[in-house]
Amino acid sequence: MKREIIKTLDGSTTIHLDEWDECYHSKHGAIQEAKHVFIKNGLSLFENKEVSLLEIGFGTGLNAFITFLESNLKEQPINYVGVEAYPVPAEEVLQMNYVAELEASLFEDIFKKMHECEWNQKVMLSRSFSLTKRKQFFDEIDDLEIFDLIYFDAFGFRVQPELWSTEIFRKMYNSLKPNGVLVTYAARGVVKRSMIEVGFAVEKLAGPPGKREMFRATKKV
Repeated sequence: MKREIIKTLDGSTTIHLDEWDECYHSKHGAIQEAKHVFIKNGLSLFENKEVSLLEIGFGTGLNAFITFLESNLKEQPINYVGVEAYPVPAEEVLQMNYVAELEASLFEDIFKKMHECEWNQKVMLSRSFSLTKRKQFFDEIDDLEIFDLIYFDAFGFRVQPELWSTEIFRKMYNSLKPNGVLVTYAARGVVKRSMIEVGFAVEKLAGPPGKREMFRATKKV
C-alpha cells in the first residue's frame, strides 16, 4: 500500500495511506487531535495518580511521546503499553516533525528510543515513564483488569470495521480496572452500541478540530 508523509493543518505531520484514503492522525491537526482526545479527555482524569495505560495502535509514537512529555512535566508515573501489529518503518518515523512542533528538542533522543527499543520488553525512558511495545493483533489482547486508561486509536471504522467490533471492545472492557476509562476520536452510533453492549457507560464529548464529537467510555462498577 502506497504511503505518503503529509503535513496536517496544525503543521504537524502524519502518514497517508493512498489506497484507503486514510491517515494515522487527523488531517486537521495531528498534534491537536492527540492532545484533545487522549490528554485533555483521558489522561487529565488521572492527575496526581500513577497510571497504567494501554494504547491501541502505537503507530508513529505521537500519542506516546506527548504522554511522556506530560509525565515529565508533572512528574506523573506512567506505565505505557503500546500495541501495534504493523510497526511503522524507522525511515518514516525519523521524518515525523513531532519533536520540532512540540518544541521538545531536549527529548529528541527519547522519541528515537521509543522506536528503536526492543519489542515486548519493558524499557524505562525516565524515572517516571516506562514503555512496553507489544507487536500484537488487537484480537489477541487478553489482559484482565490491568489498565486505568486506554487510548483507542485504531484506523477508522470506514476502512477497518473489524477493529471496532463488540468482540474487540469486550477485550478492552476486560483489560480495564474497575472505573477505568477508554477514549477514542470515534463517534459512530455503531461503535457506541458495541461499547454499551459489553458494559461501558459512554459519553459523547466535543471532538478535536475538524471533528464534531468523540467518545469516552467508562467501566462502571
